[in-house]
Amino acid sequence: MTITSTALPDILTLDETEILAVPGIDLPRAQAAIAEFLRALGRDETSPHLLDTPRRVAGAYAEMLTPRETSWTTFPNDDGYQGLVLVKAIPFHSLCQHHLLPFRGVAHVGYLPGDRLFGLSKLARGVELFSRDLQVQERLTQQVADWLEDTLAPRGVGVVMEAEHMCMSLRGVQTAGTLTRTSVFTGLLHEDGPLQRQFPH
Repeated sequence: MTITSTALPDILTLDETEILAVPGIDLPRAQAAIAEFLRALGRDETSPHLLDTPRRVAGAYAEMLTPRETSWTTFPNDDGYQGLVLVKAIPFHSLCQHHLLPFRGVAHVGYLPGDRLFGLSKLARGVELFSRDLQVQERLTQQVADWLEDTLAPRGVGVVMEAEHMCMSLRGVQTAGTLTRTSVFTGLLHEDGPLQRQFPH
């Protein structure tokens, strides 16, 4: 038996007061840096069209780099469920650490339970936790898998991520619409078989 769920979009919104309270984020300094960045690119940041851009950009990046607070409560697998728990199409976005441009797509996350279970929403929250950072997709995929292993000690973990990278779509090779797929399978899901093939390929 397999439990399969499809995640629905869950929009994160943080107001400026919440962002100012995040340790390590200095919005006034970030705004000043954006203003200097615009000047360095030959733009007049004092024009009416750009006057508020440094504040908006600093707030946008702070929001994209701040995951929501959550707890990783697990509960006992009292019924001894042994099948695959798989949540498909979890939407995510992150920032390429090389170009500071977004990459976005969907994650498919599953595990074979041991003694503990997660609420299904925690799989989506885990993806968000690691994606709201300066990232590369390969590391992001591994981090989600390691987090599941460390938190649940399951019999197997599978994480598949598919994303379009704006650093490929908007610049350089300019290949809009291409998808990069990364995957990590551990434990009983490591070998190709019926369980692993339930993940999108």
